[in-house]
Amino acid sequence: MTASGIGWYGVALAIIGGALRVSTPYLFVSLGEVLTEKSGRVNLGLEGILLMGAMTGFAVGSLSGSPWLGVLAAGGAGALLGLLHAGICNLPRVNDIAVGIALFLFGMGLAFYLGKPFIAPRAAMLPALQLGAWSNEPAVRAALEISPLFLIGIALAIALRWGLANTRWGLVLRMAGESADAARALGYSVNAIRTLATMCGGFLGGIGGAFLSLYYPGNWNEGLSSGQGLMAIALVIFARWNPLRCLWASLLFGGASALGPALQTVGVTSGYYLYSAAPYVLTLALLVYSSSTRHTLAGAPSELSISR
Repeated sequence: MTASGIGWYGVALAIIGGALRVSTPYLFVSLGEVLTEKSGRVNLGLEGILLMGAMTGFAVGSLSGSPWLGVLAAGGAGALLGLLHAGICNLPRVNDIAVGIALFLFGMGLAFYLGKPFIAPRAAMLPALQLGAWSNEPAVRAALEISPLFLIGIALAIALRWGLANTRWGLVLRMAGESADAARALGYSVNAIRTLATMCGGFLGGIGGAFLSLYYPGNWNEGLSSGQGLMAIALVIFARWNPLRCLWASLLFGGASALGPALQTVGVTSGYYLYSAAPYVLTLALLVYSSSTRHTLAGAPSELSISR
């Protein structure tokens, strides 16, 4: 996107456009992790799930010609990795944080290995919604060009927030995360609840990966995720395990990711790599903020390993 002819106004426009575009994978991965952690389990393997979803979505989209089939396949790959994580964590005396790190490395390595033949080819891309068609300015039209997955993510954040607070399954999920003994006393299988939650979380994480390979940036390569799966975990903590807050935090991360390219549109090229590090600096700042005495793990489910 270029801001040529509209000056510094183009920087704000590019950041807004970047927030709308780049926030989508953060949103899906963080919503998936909210589901997982609400059940009382941590999944640090989200980076591996994101990459595996990106590779699977691109491969299926390339071979079938259908990007939406690629999205579903990416979600399925993420769910399978979630099932693997849950199955190992259900074993006695297994630490879910250690398993998550192993899953991160396994998913990343598997995606790199299976994705070698798909680095060069192109796949059918997801369609874009032209919300800026009313403008004659190319920069405005580019900034307001968004993916349908972004709108689906917004609807999903609202639905999860309502469902966790007002439905039976939301109550059962939160019970498993707050007190496993209480859930067992009422006849629920905690392992089954956490397995389903981890699989659903993996499914959403896989869809976040499909966005990267099938929409923006719209290709498959081994450096595609740039740590977004790991940053999404910090995002969940900052959002206090609230799906709607995940939406706003995802937009914040998306805007930070767009800062470097936005400044380039007005000719600011010195220190480009420093500006491009804005999402990582933001992640560090949020972790420091969340670790303060006042905010430490406020709202965290009691059964999480990180809160014990």
